[in-house]
Amino acid sequence: MVPTIHPSVIYVKANGEETDSAQYAGSAPIVGRFYANPEDVGDYRASYEWRFRMQGEAEPYLIRYDEDTEYTFTSSGEHTIVLYATFINGTDTVAYKEDFWADPDMQPFSIVISESRLEMPNAFSPNDDDINDVYKAKRDWQSLVEFHAAIYNRWGQKLFEWDDPNDGWDGTFHGQPVKQGVYFVEVKAKGADGRKYHIRRDVNLLREHRDAEGSTGPSD
Repeated sequence: MVPTIHPSVIYVKANGEETDSAQYAGSAPIVGRFYANPEDVGDYRASYEWRFRMQGEAEPYLIRYDEDTEYTFTSSGEHTIVLYATFINGTDTVAYKEDFWADPDMQPFSIVISESRLEMPNAFSPNDDDINDVYKAKRDWQSLVEFHAAIYNRWGQKLFEWDDPNDGWDGTFHGQPVKQGVYFVEVKAKGADGRKYHIRRDVNLLREHRDAEGSTGPSD
């Protein structure tokens, strides 16, 4: 029997969703779990090289030597990943390298990490109508590898802070609703593309404001 490999991958998004697509695009951070899936190894001694390379670069930026490996992608751009495997039994060598990946049926794994984006709204309305009740980053944020936000009142007192752009402020302090009015948010974040964000702006807390259809007012 001749040893073979059947490389596979599972990509895991920050929210826990998984995909086994060999080619994938998404927002950082994304965890890649790579599996060699060798068969018929028998008495052969196996060695593995997972090679991670940025598109357009000749040399890999990372090589892992485990049969299975995991890596968190936090840099924007297109990453390609291949597995080189060698099996040795005495004078018999079976190798899967460039020729293996040159086969049209064996495309390298690839993942495209999008450029970062972050905007914060200027208003929200925590009135329990399930519309704009929480002050948080606008929903189109993407590829943030660092994030910290804090809410202050007009006297500079910190009321709330959070480290996940999916989370936000519900308009309370020590469990009690704060008054309608103007507050202040400061956000520091870093994108997968290296971009740094420092956002400082007013936040209008509107408890009773609704439009003609009963929904709360603007939050852009």
